[in-house]
Amino acid sequence: MLFRRFEGRDFAEVLQIEMEAFEDHDPYTYMNFYEMNPEGFIVAESGKTITGFVMGYRSSEQEGRIFSLAVKKEFQRKGIGQALLKVIQRHFRNRNVKYVRLEVRASNKSAQRLYNRMGFIDCWYEPGYYIDGESGIIMKKYLYPAGLHEDLMADDWSAIS
Repeated sequence: MLFRRFEGRDFAEVLQIEMEAFEDHDPYTYMNFYEMNPEGFIVAESGKTITGFVMGYRSSEQEGRIFSLAVKKEFQRKGIGQALLKVIQRHFRNRNVKYVRLEVRASNKSAQRLYNRMGFIDCWYEPGYYIDGESGIIMKKYLYPAGLHEDLMADDWSAIS
């Protein structure tokens, strides 16, 4: 599995994964995100297939936000989502971000379990957070300073650092 920065040629595959994973679909969000935060838009690639992606940005001096994370259905439950989380956390850690935040649908129990296993804690419940009225759970994680607690070997990151 290779992790690398998103490139324009990846757009169609990322959009297909996004449409599988999320109900509130907006393709322009992904191109705008890429234009504004190219270093925080990372794809997982197996062979010539994009298997998943993560999008994150620095939301304040101390905090990074994981805006979106999705894995292609046939590649789910193979550790790709966990690996993408590790890659984006390392990206934030290398930029001296102290905390990372994300939102997850209250009904998405498998994603919540993954985030809990990765050290995220539930911070608050946000009623009606999503466009369809579903509530969201805001989760956060403290990031250890770079070098103290590495979740990912340097070789796994070489494609994008």
